[in-house]
Amino acid sequence: MILGVAITLVGLVILYYGAESLVSGSSRLALAMGIRPLVVGLTVVAFATSMPELMVSLFAALKGSSSIAAGNIVGSNIANIALILGVAAVLSPLVVAKKTLTREIPMMIIASIAVFLLSLDGELGFYDGLPLIICLLIFVAYCVATARHAPSASGLSIIGSQNYNLWKRDVFLIVLGIFCLGGGAELMVRGAVMIATILGISEVVIGLSIVAVGTSLPELAASMVSAWKGEMDISIGNVIGSNIFNVLFVLGICPMLRALEIEARVLEVDFPIMLGFCVLLLALLLFVSPRLELDRKKGLMLLMAYLLFLIGLF
Repeated sequence: MILGVAITLVGLVILYYGAESLVSGSSRLALAMGIRPLVVGLTVVAFATSMPELMVSLFAALKGSSSIAAGNIVGSNIANIALILGVAAVLSPLVVAKKTLTREIPMMIIASIAVFLLSLDGELGFYDGLPLIICLLIFVAYCVATARHAPSASGLSIIGSQNYNLWKRDVFLIVLGIFCLGGGAELMVRGAVMIATILGISEVVIGLSIVAVGTSLPELAASMVSAWKGEMDISIGNVIGSNIFNVLFVLGICPMLRALEIEARVLEVDFPIMLGFCVLLLALLLFVSPRLELDRKKGLMLLMAYLLFLIGLF
């Protein structure tokens, strides 16, 4: 138990510094290149913070632990919306752009529904994963097409001349952050699973709760740091993009390597809850107040909803 707690704490420290490095490097690089911070959150930061989910689910799938592999993604997406956006909004109210509400959030919901429909037969196989990967490529192409503020290449010319050393520093920070996030999350998950195993918690509950929260810690750290620094677009884009990468990339790659069995409980309870949290996010932005923002009150509502989910789970 003591070893598990120690590993978890070390992972937490590495995770924080990884998030700080990734957010600092990516936000500065985006500004220099004229890329919208939201797009950086949807792609670079989202992909980096989704790597722990990929590694854990892939490892679990290859070991035959489908409950952890699928439950990890469903639980992570729930945690991303309720826990991470809730904490970020409590730290600093998040203003959501209208384009995000009409484009990126619906994309997240559609991707989630697509995976749910493909899972109704109780399994995700090669020919289920392939269309998900194709959809991911379309999403990335969309992000690239909308990445720049304007078609001008002035940002690139600046990077190529005066600020070349700054550009190299920012790229280094991004790469360093990615490695720290992956390593820190891996340690966090190892420690948490050790603790959970000692306490006798079942595999499906581990996947939906402890492993899910553990692999969502990079998103939590990155979003908290982004919100604290006032980079609200990166904070929001990170969560939305990470959820899209989780369902399209992770649940696309893993079944193509080994079929995933989806338990009836996940289909009947957990997938609908995940979709419910997506709808809750939209409702909070559209109907609770006339402003498109997640303020501290809405953040607390999301945190309370997540607490109820955990209570129901256990």
